[in-house]
Amino acid sequence: MDAEQLREFVRKNHRAVLATTRSDGRPQLSPVLVALAPDGRLVVSTRETAVKAKNVRRDPYASLCVLNDRFFGDWAQVEGAAEIVALPEAMDLLVQYYRDTGGEHPDWDEYRAAMERERRVALLVSIDRVGPTVSG
Repeated sequence: MDAEQLREFVRKNHRAVLATTRSDGRPQLSPVLVALAPDGRLVVSTRETAVKAKNVRRDPYASLCVLNDRFFGDWAQVEGAAEIVALPEAMDLLVQYYRDTGGEHPDWDEYRAAMERERRVALLVSIDRVGPTVSG
């Protein structure tokens, strides 16, 4: 699998497990939904106060295992540099993220207010390393 194949996979499959690194070096895992940012990186929505956001601010690297809807079968792993984009800059990313993972929201003003109230951020992950490259 290469970066473009990964992007195609993520366009159709949004369930993933995000791995960031705790301060003691051990992994911290979180079930997330993932989508594509306009620049081709992967994007996850989280809260400013979430452990994964704190981990990325301290150690800006992350891994994702992206799963298909059936769980078994095709999957992809990606690793890369990670970045937190806070509000207000994150709002357009969060709106597109919702559209990609959930469709149209019935009230975008209410959605935007919720993003501010929840202190949401966009967690972006570059596609630096992709797998699997072999099976079996």
